[in-house]
Amino acid sequence: MDCSQPSLEPAAAGPSLPGPSVIAPLRAVVRLRRRVCLLRKRRLLPPGTGPASGAGAPRPGCGSGAPHAHLDQPQFFTFDGPAEQPSRTPRKRRRRSRVVLYPETSRKCRPHAERRSRAQRCLLLLVAIVGFQVLNAIENLDDNAQRYDLDGLEKAMQRAVFGQPGAVGRIVALLRDYLATHVHSRPLLLALHGPSGVGKSHVGRLLARHFRAVLEDGALVLQYHARHHCPEPRAAQDCREELAGLVADVVARAEVEEKTPLVVLDEAELMPAALLDELHSFLQPQRAHHFHNAIYVLLSSAGGSEITRFVLQNASRALPASSDGDRDGVAAVQAEEDLRAGLRSLLVQEHPLWQAAAIVPFLLLDKRDVVNCFRDEMAGEGFFPEQARAELLAAQLSYYRVAGREFAVTGCKQVVARVNLL
Repeated sequence: MDCSQPSLEPAAAGPSLPGPSVIAPLRAVVRLRRRVCLLRKRRLLPPGTGPASGAGAPRPGCGSGAPHAHLDQPQFFTFDGPAEQPSRTPRKRRRRSRVVLYPETSRKCRPHAERRSRAQRCLLLLVAIVGFQVLNAIENLDDNAQRYDLDGLEKAMQRAVFGQPGAVGRIVALLRDYLATHVHSRPLLLALHGPSGVGKSHVGRLLARHFRAVLEDGALVLQYHARHHCPEPRAAQDCREELAGLVADVVARAEVEEKTPLVVLDEAELMPAALLDELHSFLQPQRAHHFHNAIYVLLSSAGGSEITRFVLQNASRALPASSDGDRDGVAAVQAEEDLRAGLRSLLVQEHPLWQAAAIVPFLLLDKRDVVNCFRDEMAGEGFFPEQARAELLAAQLSYYRVAGREFAVTGCKQVVARVNLL
């Protein structure tokens, strides 16, 4: 379309005029042509050359004097010049995204939040599993120890054994530590040493009675007396084979029932060297594992003179209480450790068996402990346990008198015979 063509307005006079159906379309075409020309002028002319500045005339057919030209002018103002307008491309109007509203009860998740790795979840799961296994192991330890009712054993020994609170406490502590688990790398060897009449054999009988009750099987408890099972005329090798067979049967049966057997060997000081060698072989790591899940208790008077000397030398330290009512516990513990170390060095010279034993010394009994032995025996025989009568019977025994204290020479050994004379 060329803007230089003449106008198609109808002439003022002419020979003939077209009909109304032709004039209306022509006027519409003229108006469209003028608008196109105006738009071209606005885009192509440099700034300051428009009709308002007077620099340059309009192109033919697109002049400002055309009728209705004011209707085609733009009705808005812009800061962009005509030279800049062709370079601008119309922008697409971005559609505004709608705001997502979360309900108050739902969990809000950040769209760009970092995700936890699977390795961290696996680590947390592993920690939970290990914690559960540790808790289960602790509960199993408690269950295994409760099977043997060590609390009841301690109470029974405290009631029946007089004058030996330290020995009773150490025996129960060693049993509690050993019976916490069923599988062991070595057996428990308890060596109870002391002079005659201080309660070693009585403790051995109490242990055997208690284990028979809690294990519900008397065959899992073996009591071996050297003077009865292996007298002097009998060959030591035969006694060794017999002891080996008895212990093997007990530990094999206990392994089947998953229990810990008890072997009590009284008068160990009278055992020949062959029997001690056999007992020492039970402790070796090359033996079968069921030999390691057992408790061996040796009752011996060996070292009795050493214990007697220790008690008499420390008689003043062994007073019940000092002037201020506080006992010197540290000195007593240190003295007991020295006593055990001295006994071990003395016994190892006789046989290496005692090197692996837990030595428990039984001290001399005080006179008041002997009186309690008389009262207990009198009550057991059906007599009224009168205090004056028990003191009268206790006064007939022999005592060591040191630092204002009296220690029985034979302990409670003669109590049964004295009560039988009543």
